Amino acid sequence: MLRAYKYRLYPSIEQSELINRHIGSCRFVYNLALETKQTAYAGSKTNLSVFDLIKQLPDLKDELIWLKEVNSQSLQFTIRNLDVAYTAFFKGRANFPKFKSKHKGGQSFSIPQHIELTNDKIRFPKFKEGIKIVLHRPTKGIIRQATISRTPTGKYFASILCETGEQNKPKAKITENTTVGIDLGIKTYLVTSDGDEFDNPKFLRKAQSRLKYVQRRYSKYKGKRTKHRLAELHEKVVNQRKDFLHKASTKLISENQAIAIEDLNISGIVKNHCLAQSISDAGWSMFVTMLEYKAGWYGMNILKIGRFDPSSKTCSECGYINKELELKDREWNCPSCGSALDRDINAAINIKTFALKNHLSEGLRLKNQDELPT
Repeated sequence: MLRAYKYRLYPSIEQSELINRHIGSCRFVYNLALETKQTAYAGSKTNLSVFDLIKQLPDLKDELIWLKEVNSQSLQFTIRNLDVAYTAFFKGRANFPKFKSKHKGGQSFSIPQHIELTNDKIRFPKFKEGIKIVLHRPTKGIIRQATISRTPTGKYFASILCETGEQNKPKAKITENTTVGIDLGIKTYLVTSDGDEFDNPKFLRKAQSRLKYVQRRYSKYKGKRTKHRLAELHEKVVNQRKDFLHKASTKLISENQAIAIEDLNISGIVKNHCLAQSISDAGWSMFVTMLEYKAGWYGMNILKIGRFDPSSKTCSECGYINKELELKDREWNCPSCGSALDRDINAAINIKTFALKNHLSEGLRLKNQDELPT
């Protein structure tokens, strides 16, 4: 099993400059390699492999002397990352690779080997004297690689990937009593089929007044101090959101053996300009990702239903489908059986029922199994 551990770094001024040169050089090599691949294919329909590009690095270093200050393995690893991005695109798993920007996206570089970790320092090629690191928790297993990153606020972090030697726990048996359905929302972040609710903290919306004030100052003065303050506010919102999502996902995983969710088309939902900001602030995609990898760690199950299954419009008591139900209707009465239904709890119960019908073994009888739609 591979697990990553993230730690804060406190480099000296000279080390910070060298880290920044590594980041800039890796970004330059990535963009140059991407341009070279595109030009070769457009000109002669030649598809350059990762080895063809790596072989050009020595000549490039002779031409650009400043590249010799950077760890050569980090430059090679950057080209390998580009090759992985190309492969993912042609297999339909990702978009076409884009050129990296100096001012946007992640600013980082990777070290594939020769990483040493002590109590208070991390050492790797070009940094033999070691960079001060805060090991707030111990690593487990053999270190495979490390990624050094810089945030917009000027903080440095090291993400260390380790091979723990452990295997994912076997999946727990799926039963009706140990399965919970969850319905993600905006007013309430999520509602479970058991009736539990997680309030939506709306960190971005709460910070908007301050963000707008600092953004107006930045648009007027464009000073480094104002820009740094704006980055700090955005970083605080991101950290608050991650902390909430980690706690919510860990609570659900630790209390249930199977979790049923909808396979939402989040990229399509955010195209609705009325809801885009609220959905992005909720971080649904990140939350589902956390549920999936934590379920793999602890042997729990994630069950998904189709995005077009009528979980909100179906009565959880009799199976009647209310085609007239609108988004503004938070509570409704079933015309068939007369049950008073809360929209979110009813949807969570149906998500659980649909998922169990699709994934549980044969012979298990559920409530209203014959009446509910497949």
